[in-house]
Amino acid sequence: MSSTFRIGGDLDVRRLGFGAMHLPTEPGPDRENALTVARRAVELGVTLIDTAHLYGGGANEELLAEALHPYPEGLLITTKVGVARTGPGGEWKLDGRPEILRDQVRQALRRLRTERIELLQLHRVDPDTPLADQLGALRELQTEGLVGRIGLSEVTVDELERARELVDVVSVQNRYNLLDREHEPVLDACAAAGIAFLPWRPVAWGKTGAEGEIAAVAAELGATPTQVALAWLLHRAPVVLPIPGTARTGHLEENVAAAGLRLTPAQRDRLDRLAEGAQGASG
Repeated sequence: MSSTFRIGGDLDVRRLGFGAMHLPTEPGPDRENALTVARRAVELGVTLIDTAHLYGGGANEELLAEALHPYPEGLLITTKVGVARTGPGGEWKLDGRPEILRDQVRQALRRLRTERIELLQLHRVDPDTPLADQLGALRELQTEGLVGRIGLSEVTVDELERARELVDVVSVQNRYNLLDREHEPVLDACAAAGIAFLPWRPVAWGKTGAEGEIAAVAAELGATPTQVALAWLLHRAPVVLPIPGTARTGHLEENVAAAGLRLTPAQRDRLDRLAEGAQGASG
Protein backbone atom coordinates (compact mmCIF):
# COMPACT_ATOMS: atom_id res chain seq x y z
CA MET A 1 0.00 0.00 0.00
CA SER A 2 1.57 3.25 -1.14
CA SER A 3 1.60 6.14 1.32
CA THR A 4 1.64 8.73 -1.47
CA PHE A 5 -0.46 9.62 -4.51
CA ARG A 6 0.21 11.79 -7.54
CA ILE A 7 -2.82 14.05 -8.11
CA GLY A 8 -3.34 14.74 -11.79
CA GLY A 9 -0.29 12.61 -12.51
CA ASP A 10 2.19 15.23 -11.33
CA LEU A 11 1.32 16.53 -7.85
CA ASP A 12 2.76 14.28 -5.14
CA VAL A 13 1.05 14.25 -1.75
CA ARG A 14 0.95 11.95 1.22
CA ARG A 15 -2.36 10.15 1.14
CA LEU A 16 -3.48 10.97 4.68
CA GLY A 17 -4.28 14.67 4.69
CA PHE A 18 -5.95 17.16 7.00
CA GLY A 19 -9.33 18.88 6.79
CA ALA A 20 -9.15 22.39 8.25
CA MET A 21 -12.90 23.06 8.49
CA HIS A 22 -13.10 22.58 12.28
CA LEU A 23 -10.29 24.99 13.14
CA PRO A 24 -11.66 28.00 15.09
CA THR A 25 -10.91 31.34 13.46
CA GLU A 26 -12.26 33.87 15.99
CA PRO A 27 -9.57 35.81 17.93
CA GLY A 28 -8.60 34.28 21.26
CA PRO A 29 -7.06 31.13 22.76
CA ASP A 30 -9.00 28.79 20.46
CA ARG A 31 -7.54 30.50 17.40
CA GLU A 32 -4.04 30.31 18.82
CA ASN A 33 -4.57 26.61 19.37
CA ALA A 34 -5.84 26.27 15.79
CA LEU A 35 -2.61 27.81 14.50
CA THR A 36 -0.67 25.27 16.57
CA VAL A 37 -2.72 22.38 15.18
CA ALA A 38 -2.17 23.47 11.57
CA ARG A 39 1.58 23.79 12.14
CA ARG A 40 1.71 20.46 13.91
CA ALA A 41 0.02 18.78 10.94
CA VAL A 42 2.85 19.91 8.69
CA GLU A 43 5.44 18.86 11.29
CA LEU A 44 3.90 15.38 11.24
CA GLY A 45 4.38 15.15 7.49
CA VAL A 46 0.93 16.10 6.21
CA THR A 47 1.24 17.55 2.70
CA LEU A 48 -2.47 17.91 1.78
CA ILE A 49 -4.67 20.41 3.64
CA ASP A 50 -8.26 21.07 2.61
CA THR A 51 -10.17 24.32 3.15
CA ALA A 52 -12.94 26.29 1.43
CA HIS A 53 -14.40 29.76 0.96
CA LEU A 54 -17.47 28.51 2.85
CA TYR A 55 -15.44 27.93 6.01
CA GLY A 56 -15.90 31.30 7.66
CA GLY A 57 -16.25 33.16 4.39
CA GLY A 58 -12.52 32.79 3.79
CA ALA A 59 -11.47 33.11 7.44
CA ASN A 60 -10.22 29.53 7.39
CA GLU A 61 -8.00 30.30 4.41
CA GLU A 62 -6.58 33.31 6.25
CA LEU A 63 -5.90 31.18 9.31
CA LEU A 64 -3.91 28.65 7.30
CA ALA A 65 -1.86 31.41 5.69
CA GLU A 66 -1.11 32.91 9.09
CA ALA A 67 -0.05 29.51 10.40
CA LEU A 68 1.95 28.22 7.47
CA HIS A 69 3.06 30.98 5.09
CA PRO A 70 5.66 30.96 3.65
CA TYR A 71 4.61 27.45 2.73
CA PRO A 72 7.12 24.63 2.91
CA GLU A 73 7.99 22.95 -0.36
CA GLY A 74 5.59 20.16 -1.21
CA LEU A 75 2.63 21.43 0.83
CA LEU A 76 -0.67 21.50 -1.06
CA ILE A 77 -3.49 23.65 0.29
CA THR A 78 -6.60 22.98 -1.73
CA THR A 79 -9.65 25.21 -1.45
CA LYS A 80 -13.22 25.13 -2.74
CA VAL A 81 -15.48 27.74 -4.31
CA GLY A 82 -19.12 27.85 -5.38
CA VAL A 83 -21.05 28.58 -2.16
CA ALA A 84 -21.74 32.25 -1.47
CA ARG A 85 -23.77 34.61 0.73
CA THR A 86 -26.05 35.50 -2.16
CA GLY A 87 -29.33 34.12 -0.84
CA PRO A 88 -32.36 36.47 -0.49
CA GLY A 89 -31.43 37.32 3.09
CA GLY A 90 -27.68 37.14 2.60
CA GLU A 91 -27.57 33.46 3.59
CA TRP A 92 -25.23 30.88 2.12
CA LYS A 93 -26.43 29.19 -1.07
CA LEU A 94 -24.97 27.30 -4.00
CA ASP A 95 -23.77 29.88 -6.50
CA GLY A 96 -21.73 28.75 -9.46
CA ARG A 97 -22.12 31.85 -11.60
CA PRO A 98 -18.81 32.57 -13.34
CA GLU A 99 -18.44 36.02 -11.76
CA ILE A 100 -18.91 34.54 -8.27
CA LEU A 101 -16.38 31.77 -8.90
CA ARG A 102 -13.80 34.18 -10.29
CA ASP A 103 -14.26 36.55 -7.35
CA GLN A 104 -13.90 33.75 -4.79
CA VAL A 105 -10.75 32.47 -6.47
CA ARG A 106 -9.20 35.95 -6.41
CA GLN A 107 -10.15 36.30 -2.75
CA ALA A 108 -8.59 32.91 -2.03
CA LEU A 109 -5.36 33.90 -3.74
CA ARG A 110 -5.17 37.01 -1.56
CA ARG A 111 -6.08 35.24 1.67
CA LEU A 112 -3.75 32.29 1.06
CA ARG A 113 -0.98 34.72 -0.01
CA THR A 114 -0.24 32.81 -3.18
CA GLU A 115 -0.24 33.51 -6.91
CA ARG A 116 -1.69 30.15 -7.90
CA ILE A 117 -4.05 27.59 -6.36
CA GLU A 118 -2.60 24.25 -7.36
CA LEU A 119 -5.87 22.36 -6.76
CA LEU A 120 -9.20 24.19 -6.84
CA GLN A 121 -12.42 22.25 -6.26
CA LEU A 122 -15.99 23.22 -7.10
CA HIS A 123 -17.70 22.91 -3.71
CA ARG A 124 -21.05 21.87 -5.20
CA VAL A 125 -22.59 21.85 -8.65
CA ASP A 126 -25.04 24.74 -8.78
CA PRO A 127 -28.24 23.41 -10.42
CA ASP A 128 -29.26 26.93 -11.45
CA THR A 129 -26.13 27.57 -13.51
CA PRO A 130 -25.17 25.47 -16.57
CA LEU A 131 -22.32 23.12 -15.69
CA ALA A 132 -20.46 24.28 -18.79
CA ASP A 133 -20.52 27.84 -17.44
CA GLN A 134 -19.25 26.80 -14.02
CA LEU A 135 -16.42 24.67 -15.31
CA GLY A 136 -15.74 27.07 -18.15
CA ALA A 137 -14.96 29.78 -15.61
CA LEU A 138 -12.56 27.48 -13.76
CA ARG A 139 -10.95 26.44 -17.04
CA GLU A 140 -10.38 30.12 -17.90
CA LEU A 141 -8.74 30.68 -14.52
CA GLN A 142 -6.57 27.65 -15.23
CA THR A 143 -5.59 29.09 -18.62
CA GLU A 144 -4.69 32.36 -16.90
CA GLY A 145 -2.36 30.48 -14.57
CA LEU A 146 -4.32 31.27 -11.41
CA VAL A 147 -5.47 27.67 -10.98
CA GLY A 148 -3.34 24.60 -11.52
CA ARG A 149 -5.83 21.71 -11.43
CA ILE A 150 -9.60 21.33 -11.14
CA GLY A 151 -11.59 19.06 -8.85
CA LEU A 152 -15.22 18.53 -7.86
CA SER A 153 -17.07 17.94 -4.61
CA GLU A 154 -20.22 15.97 -3.80
CA VAL A 155 -20.98 14.81 -7.33
CA THR A 156 -22.70 11.81 -8.87
CA VAL A 157 -21.16 9.49 -11.43
CA ASP A 158 -23.19 11.20 -14.14
CA GLU A 159 -22.01 14.66 -13.07
CA LEU A 160 -18.42 13.44 -13.01
CA GLU A 161 -18.74 12.03 -16.52
CA ARG A 162 -20.27 15.24 -17.86
CA ALA A 163 -17.61 17.33 -16.14
CA ARG A 164 -14.81 15.25 -17.63
CA GLU A 165 -16.10 16.13 -21.09
CA LEU A 166 -15.46 19.78 -20.26
CA VAL A 167 -12.28 19.82 -18.14
CA ASP A 168 -9.59 17.50 -16.84
CA VAL A 169 -10.98 16.50 -13.42
CA VAL A 170 -8.16 15.39 -11.11
CA SER A 171 -10.03 15.02 -7.79
CA VAL A 172 -13.44 14.36 -6.28
CA GLN A 173 -14.37 15.16 -2.68
CA ASN A 174 -17.48 13.22 -1.56
CA ARG A 175 -18.82 12.04 1.79
CA TYR A 176 -17.59 8.50 2.40
CA ASN A 177 -16.47 6.37 5.32
CA LEU A 178 -16.47 2.83 6.65
CA LEU A 179 -20.16 2.94 7.57
CA ASP A 180 -21.40 5.33 4.90
CA ARG A 181 -20.78 4.08 1.39
CA GLU A 182 -23.50 5.88 -0.53
CA HIS A 183 -20.91 7.20 -2.98
CA GLU A 184 -19.25 3.85 -3.64
CA PRO A 185 -20.02 4.12 -7.40
CA VAL A 186 -18.27 7.51 -7.53
CA LEU A 187 -15.22 6.10 -5.78
CA ASP A 188 -15.15 3.18 -8.20
CA ALA A 189 -15.32 5.58 -11.14
CA CYS A 190 -12.45 7.61 -9.68
CA ALA A 191 -10.36 4.49 -9.09
CA ALA A 192 -10.89 3.37 -12.66
CA ALA A 193 -9.82 6.77 -14.02
CA GLY A 194 -6.96 7.43 -11.58
CA ILE A 195 -8.78 10.43 -10.09
CA ALA A 196 -7.98 11.31 -6.47
CA PHE A 197 -10.92 10.65 -4.13
CA LEU A 198 -10.94 12.79 -0.98
CA PRO A 199 -13.56 11.42 1.44
CA TRP A 200 -14.95 14.11 3.70
CA ARG A 201 -16.34 12.99 7.03
CA PRO A 202 -13.97 10.00 6.76
CA VAL A 203 -14.76 8.89 10.32
CA ALA A 204 -18.36 8.72 11.53
CA TRP A 205 -20.15 6.30 13.79
CA GLY A 206 -23.80 5.43 13.29
CA LYS A 207 -26.29 3.42 15.31
CA THR A 208 -25.72 0.21 13.38
CA GLY A 209 -24.19 -1.96 16.07
CA ALA A 210 -21.00 -2.05 14.01
CA GLU A 211 -18.85 -0.18 16.51
CA GLY A 212 -18.17 -3.32 18.53
CA GLU A 213 -16.62 -5.11 15.58
CA ILE A 214 -14.50 -2.07 14.72
CA ALA A 215 -13.35 -1.88 18.33
CA ALA A 216 -12.45 -5.58 18.22
CA VAL A 217 -10.21 -5.07 15.18
CA ALA A 218 -8.68 -2.04 16.87
CA ALA A 219 -7.90 -4.11 19.99
CA GLU A 220 -6.17 -6.74 17.84
CA LEU A 221 -3.93 -4.06 16.35
CA GLY A 222 -3.34 -2.04 19.50
CA ALA A 223 -4.99 0.91 17.77
CA THR A 224 -8.10 3.06 18.17
CA PRO A 225 -11.37 2.60 16.26
CA THR A 226 -10.74 5.92 14.52
CA GLN A 227 -7.36 4.70 13.30
CA VAL A 228 -8.94 1.48 12.03
CA ALA A 229 -11.56 3.48 10.09
CA LEU A 230 -8.86 5.61 8.47
CA ALA A 231 -6.65 2.60 7.73
CA TRP A 232 -9.60 0.89 6.05
CA LEU A 233 -10.00 3.91 3.76
CA LEU A 234 -6.32 3.85 2.86
CA HIS A 235 -6.60 0.15 2.04
CA ARG A 236 -9.82 0.65 0.07
CA ALA A 237 -8.17 2.01 -3.10
CA PRO A 238 -4.88 3.72 -3.99
CA VAL A 239 -6.75 6.87 -5.07
CA VAL A 240 -8.34 7.44 -1.64
CA LEU A 241 -6.90 10.46 0.22
CA PRO A 242 -8.72 10.85 3.57
CA ILE A 243 -8.82 14.35 5.07
CA PRO A 244 -9.83 13.89 8.74
CA GLY A 245 -10.27 17.16 10.59
CA THR A 246 -9.85 18.12 14.22
CA ALA A 247 -9.10 21.12 16.40
CA ARG A 248 -7.10 19.08 18.93
CA THR A 249 -3.44 18.18 18.62
CA GLY A 250 -3.94 14.80 20.29
CA HIS A 251 -6.60 13.80 17.80
CA LEU A 252 -4.43 15.04 14.94
CA GLU A 253 -1.51 12.89 16.05
CA GLU A 254 -3.82 9.88 16.44
CA ASN A 255 -5.19 10.40 12.93
CA VAL A 256 -1.79 10.81 11.27
CA ALA A 257 -0.51 7.66 12.98
CA ALA A 258 -3.23 5.69 11.19
CA ALA A 259 -1.15 5.90 8.01
CA GLY A 260 1.22 3.35 9.52
CA LEU A 261 -1.50 0.87 10.45
CA ARG A 262 -1.63 -2.32 8.38
CA LEU A 263 -4.79 -4.38 8.28
CA THR A 264 -4.49 -8.09 7.62
CA PRO A 265 -6.51 -9.53 4.71
CA ALA A 266 -8.83 -11.19 7.25
CA GLN A 267 -9.39 -7.91 9.08
CA ARG A 268 -10.07 -6.11 5.83
CA ASP A 269 -12.62 -8.74 4.88
CA ARG A 270 -14.37 -8.35 8.23
CA LEU A 271 -14.52 -4.60 7.83
CA ASP A 272 -15.66 -4.85 4.21
CA ARG A 273 -18.57 -7.06 5.23
CA LEU A 274 -19.35 -4.72 8.09
CA ALA A 275 -19.49 -1.76 5.77
CA GLU A 276 -21.68 -3.61 3.29
CA GLY A 277 -24.03 -4.58 6.10
CA ALA A 278 -24.22 -1.02 7.36
CA GLN A 279 -24.94 0.28 3.88
CA GLY A 280 -27.65 -2.28 3.39
CA ALA A 281 -29.24 -1.33 6.69
CA SER A 282 -29.32 2.35 5.72
CA GLY A 283 -30.52 1.84 2.17
